[in-house]
Amino acid sequence: MLKHIGIVLLTVLISACSNNDWQTASREPAGIAPNPETDQEAVIEVYAADAFSWRGWFAVHTWIATKPQNAKEYNVYEVVGWRVKRGLPALHEYQTKTPDRYWYGAKPEKVLSIQGEKAQRLIPQITDAVARYPWANQYTVFPGPNSNTFPTWIGLQVPDLGLKMPFNAIGSGYAD
Repeated sequence: MLKHIGIVLLTVLISACSNNDWQTASREPAGIAPNPETDQEAVIEVYAADAFSWRGWFAVHTWIATKPQNAKEYNVYEVVGWRVKRGLPALHEYQTKTPDRYWYGAKPEKVLSIQGEKAQRLIPQITDAVARYPWANQYTVFPGPNSNTFPTWIGLQVPDLGLKMPFNAIGSGYAD
């Protein structure tokens, strides 16, 4: 009986794992970000989604999105390890209407959401902190610096964000 329960539990764990094929894993928007086409307010959001593959059992990947007032797209900032392997900076910035895309099959959740005047005031501070991120060209899964070190460091530079990282944001302690 215990052997049967163990097999069922293992099957559930394996099936709960994020997609193992990054090429076919969902990158669709989750529909949890304010629509920049209709929402004119400034927005700051931090997202977390289960890390890719088996790592998602233990850890999350986090990223920051900002949208100044009246902007039609978000600026997304994230640190990605595979970029370093290709000779690129780990820190990646891009513009998109959908900052809440699935992280290779894992649905994101909001860690932080600030809108309106406070967001408009803090966005320039975030942009400045991003430009000063000391590990922009480095990535180490553990202990860091990694994708969770980055938002933590930004939160330390911009304390008015009040950013509290998830407990499973492995590498977030590297920035302390």
